[in-house]
Amino acid sequence: MSQFELWGMNFTCMVDPLMLYEIPPKDCVLPLLSKILGYCIVAASGIVKLPQILIIMKSRSIKGLSKTSFEMEVVGFTIALSYCIYKRIPFSAYGELVFLLLQGIFLLLLIYYHSTNLGPATLVKTALYCALAPTLLAGNVSENVMETLYASQHAIFFLSRIPQIYDNFVNKSTGQLSFLTNFMVFGGCIVRLFTSIQENAPSSMILGSCLGLLTNGTVFTQLLMYRGQQVKDKTA
Repeated sequence: MSQFELWGMNFTCMVDPLMLYEIPPKDCVLPLLSKILGYCIVAASGIVKLPQILIIMKSRSIKGLSKTSFEMEVVGFTIALSYCIYKRIPFSAYGELVFLLLQGIFLLLLIYYHSTNLGPATLVKTALYCALAPTLLAGNVSENVMETLYASQHAIFFLSRIPQIYDNFVNKSTGQLSFLTNFMVFGGCIVRLFTSIQENAPSSMILGSCLGLLTNGTVFTQLLMYRGQQVKDKTA
């Protein structure tokens, strides 16, 4: 039996049956598909928020965007990335978090720049983040603290979408939200749920994927429902 490997994945169980004009077994196809889709998520994460960034830069507007949602998302990505670094998980298993965090921070800075009512609370939150994030990313906390923070990340990501969902509902508009960005995020949630189940991931990770699918699916549905509707002019 010939060996056919690519990027650490063994395609032999697929190639050999195809050479004999046979359908590859499901036990071969699904694991390989899961790994390929996992690599696709990491690759797509490098540009997933780019459409949203470009919309804000082009329109110079953040109408309909919830600062709270973007702030909580950055916190969630920071905790998730810190945990993976702390546990010395292979980069291929969490690489997308690096790109998502960097893009999330840049998006938040754009939102702050175009906001007219930041107030002292925003400055305090920014100072706290700048002080605590390097400590977390460097792993200079106890294991109990890191485990507790990681356990809270699903709730943080879930709650991060609620303000945006609420604003969309009240405004009957999604404002400057990017359709393409949210479409890719929603699609990524579907793929991540599939890969988590296929790879026998912990139940907490599968639960997180389900919650992400629910909230991001709601935002994507609102984008379809309210497409073309303009949000009333107000400060962010």
